[in-house]
Amino acid sequence: MWDSQTIMMIVEGTGVTLYMTLVSTLIAYLLGLPIGILLVVTAPGGLKPVKLLYKILDVVVNIVRSIPFLILLMLIIPFTRFIVGKSYGATATIVPLALAAAPFVARLVESSLLEVDHGVIEAAQSMGAGLGTIIWKVLLAEARVSLIVGGTISLGTILGYSAMAGVVGGGGLGDIAIRYGYYRYQGDIMIVTVILLVVLVQVLQMIGTRLSKKLDRRITG
Repeated sequence: MWDSQTIMMIVEGTGVTLYMTLVSTLIAYLLGLPIGILLVVTAPGGLKPVKLLYKILDVVVNIVRSIPFLILLMLIIPFTRFIVGKSYGATATIVPLALAAAPFVARLVESSLLEVDHGVIEAAQSMGAGLGTIIWKVLLAEARVSLIVGGTISLGTILGYSAMAGVVGGGGLGDIAIRYGYYRYQGDIMIVTVILLVVLVQVLQMIGTRLSKKLDRRITG
């Protein structure tokens, strides 16, 4: 059963899973990072409070986060087909993965930025720093360690989402687990795919932890 074709399928599935996870995370941050910043800046008591904008963003983020991924995956099939020309496969799966993860990322970014010492922000304001400077050189710079930790969490979450996408032919290890492990009762393939998913999460977690420690100026020695 474990011939060269099966091994190659597992290897390719691992590569596809990484492709979906990394690209989806990148797009999720391109969408979620600005939203997270806006949530902090426009919040009551923020650097530039805008009550209406904050309320709209807050409600939209909460609504999208409340939709289970598999349901969201099916709901936006027409949009996915419009963007990539089809609703199945690895590239098509990136669309719902990114959209599902973006509000999650936004909340992680918001949480990280809110951890920044307000005294540092006030010091920057007293020196005449503008809004853009405070966001880039104070908020994002001071929260970089927390942001990296949040990025690691996002990678693990999106990796789990990508496995769920296998139910609808999303590709990758999740698809292999469903098609061979579940429908064909090949338990060994199911076990291998689960182990590989766990290993991938642990590797990404280790990389993120090491990077955050390296950038944390509070850690010496």
